[in-house]
Amino acid sequence: MAHSTSGKPTTDGASAGQDALRHGDGGGGSGTPPPTRRGMLSVAAAAGLGLLAGCGEESAGSSGAGPQGSTKAERSPSATPSKHSPSPTPKPRPELPRGGRELSRYRLVGYCGLPGAAALGRLGVGDLEDQVRQIEKTARAYAADREPQPVLELLATVANSSAGPDGAYRSRTSSDTIRRFHDAAKRHRALLLLNIQPGRASVLGEVKALREWLVHPDVGIALDPEWEMGPGEVPGNTYGHTSGKELTDVARYLSGIVDEHDLPQKPLVFHQVAVSVVSDQSALRPQPGVVLIKSADGIGSPGMKRDTWRQLVRNQPEGVRTGFKLFYEEDTEGSRLMTPEEVLALRPRPDYVMFE
Repeated sequence: MAHSTSGKPTTDGASAGQDALRHGDGGGGSGTPPPTRRGMLSVAAAAGLGLLAGCGEESAGSSGAGPQGSTKAERSPSATPSKHSPSPTPKPRPELPRGGRELSRYRLVGYCGLPGAAALGRLGVGDLEDQVRQIEKTARAYAADREPQPVLELLATVANSSAGPDGAYRSRTSSDTIRRFHDAAKRHRALLLLNIQPGRASVLGEVKALREWLVHPDVGIALDPEWEMGPGEVPGNTYGHTSGKELTDVARYLSGIVDEHDLPQKPLVFHQVAVSVVSDQSALRPQPGVVLIKSADGIGSPGMKRDTWRQLVRNQPEGVRTGFKLFYEEDTEGSRLMTPEEVLALRPRPDYVMFE
């Protein structure tokens, strides 16, 4: 964990101009060494991402959504349709990329990242088409008793170590980048998860800013609450935190979109690196049409990761499913990556396996 991200390329040709923040192990807070957590790579890389501009201003509207009226000429009130007129064909209900409307038939497997920022995950490295094909191959290895569902988890909001013009300590990925990844997801029948590292911004506000994408049946949300800062907190100095109530608020908002547009189930993933990152889990309430997935986010050897898993799934709220994150670099420093068989032996078996 001692390498630096200084000089990493960034999207649209921008260059990272700040060395990576490196900290010792610990849980953060006054008098406690701040967390290692990939050496706070996101803060270091995001500090140089001048390319990240406002994506999807919050809007009550939605992309491509409009009133569904008849295209035929209006009839007079007294007009009587012919008994031989064909019945209108019902419009098919939107489905998940690989069919159906429920996620339980699939094992979700994906990469996360941001183009041009290799430190933020595998998805930001190399050719996008090649990466999606690799995700497809990896997904088959973890499918087991389910159908494989490839996932692209794109960082749509990235925590920054500087306040920025609005004091929110975050940047938004451009709409052009999100569109490019959504187009790739559609070509490969993959799910697109938009990852949010909110800094000091409102989590729900960042979700609402992405509404134009969330009205699509193949787009969900992933939250990184360790990057959610309170007043006076700065990303990179301490772990962030969320609450069961806040996660319920986000789930309720997504549920409204699902209902309004008759969408299939929509995933809401929240990555959790430590028990302290999510407080008052008992307040977490599943919402119709939204599948809540708690993703265990610890780094280390297979034994260490299993220990983190057991802590995080203990007292799991009813109706919340599980996910598991693997790190190609950090997990293999002095150890090895867990095998598909080892990951699938976890109980409860993860619904989502994500690689960074």
